[in-house]
Amino acid sequence: MTGSPRFASEGVTVRVLSVDLGTSNTVAVLAAHGRPPRVVEVDGSATMPSAVYCEEDGSLVVGRDAERRARLDPSRFEPNPKRRVDDGALLLGDNVVPVADALAAVLRRVLDETNRQLGGEPLDEIRLTHPAQWGPTRRNVLVSAARLAGVTTEVVLVPEPVAAASHYASLAVGQALAVYDLGAGTFDVAIVGATQNGFTVLAEDGLPDLGGLDVDQALLEHVGRQVSHRDPAVWQRLLRPESTADRRARRALQEDVRAAKESLSRHAHTEVPMPEPFEDVLVNRSDLEALVRPSMLRSVELLAATIRSTGMAPNQLAGIYLVGGASRIPLVATMIAEQVRVVPTSLDQPETAVALGAHHVPKDGVAPRADKPVKVTNEPATVVTKPVTGPNPVPPNPAVSGPYRVGNPAVSGPYPVNPAVSGPYQVNYPQTGPQQFNFPSVAPRAQPVKKKSNKNVFIAVGAAVVVIAAVLGGVLALGGAGVPSAQECKNDTEKDAQGFTQCLRQLAGTVPDGNTCQAGGGSGVSGIDAIKGTVVSCTVKDDYSVRYILTETVTGAQQGADAVVRSLKTDRVEAEWAGNGLKGKYRAAADGGVGLLAFTADDRPLLGIVLKSGGGDLTADAVADFFENTVQPGT
Repeated sequence: MTGSPRFASEGVTVRVLSVDLGTSNTVAVLAAHGRPPRVVEVDGSATMPSAVYCEEDGSLVVGRDAERRARLDPSRFEPNPKRRVDDGALLLGDNVVPVADALAAVLRRVLDETNRQLGGEPLDEIRLTHPAQWGPTRRNVLVSAARLAGVTTEVVLVPEPVAAASHYASLAVGQALAVYDLGAGTFDVAIVGATQNGFTVLAEDGLPDLGGLDVDQALLEHVGRQVSHRDPAVWQRLLRPESTADRRARRALQEDVRAAKESLSRHAHTEVPMPEPFEDVLVNRSDLEALVRPSMLRSVELLAATIRSTGMAPNQLAGIYLVGGASRIPLVATMIAEQVRVVPTSLDQPETAVALGAHHVPKDGVAPRADKPVKVTNEPATVVTKPVTGPNPVPPNPAVSGPYRVGNPAVSGPYPVNPAVSGPYQVNYPQTGPQQFNFPSVAPRAQPVKKKSNKNVFIAVGAAVVVIAAVLGGVLALGGAGVPSAQECKNDTEKDAQGFTQCLRQLAGTVPDGNTCQAGGGSGVSGIDAIKGTVVSCTVKDDYSVRYILTETVTGAQQGADAVVRSLKTDRVEAEWAGNGLKGKYRAAADGGVGLLAFTADDRPLLGIVLKSGGGDLTADAVADFFENTVQPGT
């Protein structure tokens, strides 16, 4: 099972949108026109706040526009509507807004942007992710929100841990991995196993009272203990605002506290700006860790217990993978390593993992949870709904911008999914019985090397992927005659006339033949000067140049690729490559006539950088095509 994202037979165009509507942020990924999946930027960002704001006329504004309007009247603002899924309705100002309508407004904004990027072409399928523990009632709210947003095409529901597993790893049948998902609103853990046709959730559990918002609250209370004595009455008004001014001050303080929490994931200390009459508060990472350690310990203990419930030991898993923005807290990885004795794997942007992975889950390949030794349920992990064919389908909103109107009878209120059926939205679950697996007896095993991959994996926006899976099991040799091992790459100091070591020559393939290559280089590539190692630069046809770098560590190569491509603030193409006994990933970006592509080799301290400038219409895809046709080892 390769986890291929192909959705159509050759020659057939399929447009698939995957949406991870999270507690704090929403991420959407689009695959269309035969291109690999890519993150849909909304308002110039890979993540859109899931926030909603209700205007006086009852219309809803979402995302960053909602956050800006919240400064005018915070009582009309809900930053986390998904966390209110069980409430039924929200009181925003003097308007009562159904939760399904609030979620529909968020989805509508994503659909509007997707529609704009597709030039009005319709979607063939939309995939919505949800927590593994959500039952039919909550899932029905999500599907109803999609219909209220104007979705009339097929809807596929995918559990978040299954999507994350598909993004992080390609599992052999019988392998399993753990997903540790610490989002803004909840903590979820799931053990996902690979079957002949797809995936199954072997075990899952969670803590509804633990998430990034709870970390924010703990830090806010800590700050309050430092300053409240100065003016207890003012502090109480911040905690329990009575006026619009008080609510504005409280919201500003909450934003500053959240920013301080995020800063402490990168720095040892930071300051929290405080409103008058309080002085700014210095907080240290050790302060935050002391505050959240008991809660994090609960999550790690639940992770260990969920692994044990499957009959497996942690070292039998293919890995433990961190998902959710709050998983960036350094203490999380430290405690998992200490308590579970497995170093977890994370990406530089864990928020996009679920949406990207949803594209790689076979629509009919997610089985119900196994019978033993986990909790038994008859609900499947994937739910598919067909397009509405009743006499009164809700038409899509023709507007591509502007506030989403709740009061519009065409898109608000109960959605008539099937006029012949009363009650909640009816979902047809696949009639698949429980399956039996023997996962504990299967040890993780290496995947075969592919000759070549055609840009059919992921597209990421924002920070590029930083893979640190090598620390899980040490640096492994890929095999294959004549391929230097990671240690041989590090120890090899002998260079040929062009400056290549044996390992660098393996990465360069045939590029040095017939092209001008020399030791050194780096001019014109942002971020390259900070990369330590042996550098060889080659001038290639069509005004392209390539830098080959033997770095000091495997992680250094990955971080170097991240630093270089991050210099272009655009959508990025990411795909796998294989050749010359090596395999790895590349990341491409283009902006303002400058194109960059960074490629690394799995478990090798190797980094390649492709550069082209001067092409006004240059695209990331064009740079990727040049790499695959000319630079990729083995071509």
